[in-house]
Amino acid sequence: MRLILASLFACVVGLLSAGQAAAQYPDKPLRMVVPFPPGGPTDLIARVVAVGMAADLGQQVIIDNKGGAGGNVGTEMVAKSKPDGYTLLFGTAATHGINISLYKNLPYHPVKDFELVALVGLAPMALLVPPGQPTKLPDLIAKLKAEPGKASYPSSGNGTTNHLAGELFKTRTGVDILHVPYRGTGPALQDLLAGRHTLMFATLGPVMENVRAGQLIPIGLMADKRSTVMPDIPTMKEAGLPDFVGGTWNIIAVPAGTPADIVRRLNASIYKALADPTLGERLKSLNVEASEALTPAETKAFVEAEIEKWRKIVKAAGAQVD
Repeated sequence: MRLILASLFACVVGLLSAGQAAAQYPDKPLRMVVPFPPGGPTDLIARVVAVGMAADLGQQVIIDNKGGAGGNVGTEMVAKSKPDGYTLLFGTAATHGINISLYKNLPYHPVKDFELVALVGLAPMALLVPPGQPTKLPDLIAKLKAEPGKASYPSSGNGTTNHLAGELFKTRTGVDILHVPYRGTGPALQDLLAGRHTLMFATLGPVMENVRAGQLIPIGLMADKRSTVMPDIPTMKEAGLPDFVGGTWNIIAVPAGTPADIVRRLNASIYKALADPTLGERLKSLNVEASEALTPAETKAFVEAEIEKWRKIVKAAGAQVD
């Protein structure tokens, strides 16, 4: 009986301590791990959101870039961190949608090893061509079919969203085009602008200035609706290819086991920040459409659906990294 009472007492003390900790949260700066190098799109978006969250939480949200292995290094580090709400992950379509199908030995599970706090925003990709190529989708497809194996498209690397978008395009249209992977979007874009490739899939952020300068022509946007940033670009459905939707997105996650009160507090802070018009405009300048407010459960459902979608695309492409 004494042993039972002692165990019950310990449980009550533990629950009270956890509740007190959650009530005081946060009482020190938070660390948000970006699993990619500084200066890239993910890093820039994370820094905008971190500023908004810090204003609401009353504590700094410090960005910590931990790049490597397609985002796996930093993501694994967060998965194995203490679940106290002070180490956050700024995840992407790669870390939480694609990599589980792309890597045979992924060192984390994108759902089981995390509490998926909130969806931050989405950035659809566009099909782009340099001057001299057909600018209407039916004409482009006709040219590609007439010259099988002669056309090529670059990507920022094997297994990236713009690589897989190209593979999906090949599957859906029956065209034969060569994939050429690069180490990043910059080098791939340079060779596209130099006329070494026929087309490319990319989010609008890195290419907006090229589009405005007439150096690249957007044929269609992989989204259900037009972009508020560049509304003149038709959707792929409008261009002639329905159900061709895809792009990058960002979530904020914490290690599995983080107290529910803390997860809810972070969720509220994220969407309060995203509701700020100034922050929203800054995200739009990066070609990110802020997400509507989702609960953690809805965020989890979104991620699970994306995992299934990308699994089918990776399988069709036969892509594998390790």
